Amino acid sequence: MSLFRRLHAWWSALTAGTSPWPAIDITLPGDRHLHLVGSIHMGTRDMAPLPAKLVAKIAAADALFVEADISGGNAPFHTPDYDLPLRERIPSALWNPLEQRAAELGLDIATFEQQPPWQVALVMQAHQAQRLGLRPDFGIDYQMINAANAAAVPIQELEGTQSQMTLLETLPDEGLGLLEDTLTHWHTNARLLQLMVSWWLDAPPRQKVVELPATFGHELYDVLMHQRNRRWRELLLALPPGRYVVAVGALHLYGEGNLPTLLRAG
Repeated sequence: MSLFRRLHAWWSALTAGTSPWPAIDITLPGDRHLHLVGSIHMGTRDMAPLPAKLVAKIAAADALFVEADISGGNAPFHTPDYDLPLRERIPSALWNPLEQRAAELGLDIATFEQQPPWQVALVMQAHQAQRLGLRPDFGIDYQMINAANAAAVPIQELEGTQSQMTLLETLPDEGLGLLEDTLTHWHTNARLLQLMVSWWLDAPPRQKVVELPATFGHELYDVLMHQRNRRWRELLLALPPGRYVVAVGALHLYGEGNLPTLLRAG
């Protein structure tokens, strides 16, 4: 390795993760440079607009990668035809906490009667985030997509909305575990959302792996985090030379078994 390349590698390692937003820079063999951004899908009003330097990075990139391009709207939920209402399809021990949380959010629990458990969990999570002041229009990935479109930068999907829907629809027991985890870790999830917002408003993590509170059981974490990280790793490792900005949920960036660690392993 030449002296210049050794100095460049040393400087890259020294300055990795020093962006004023949650991000990690990784250089892959073959002159491929990734700026991995820890996104949050819903944000507060003061999280907009994006930092000017991040907008400039997107404009200078060969492509922006996102989990799914949500600029055209989300994939519609497919609701199965159920013979039994939700109350008779989930354990009785979950019904009371679901009623309690729905009442706190001002939701009519009757609207859940013909929905699968995973869909109920997502609706509850979205309303919890809204109660904390978060809105989709201020989500980081949504703003990054808009910035890429404004700069005519190609947008590539790591998986796409249809793949996300398929993953949810094929969860064991129709995503009962996701609903159970949502209710069990209700307050922990709220604190985690506030922590991720603080990474954008105050200061991002400086360590490569962050100890984060558990909001998923082991099996669900493997499906929603580990398996997706491994698939994204394969896609990113196959990229041609260039500079890429990659927006993934902050848990994929800093959580256990995170994407940067997998990419560094090659």
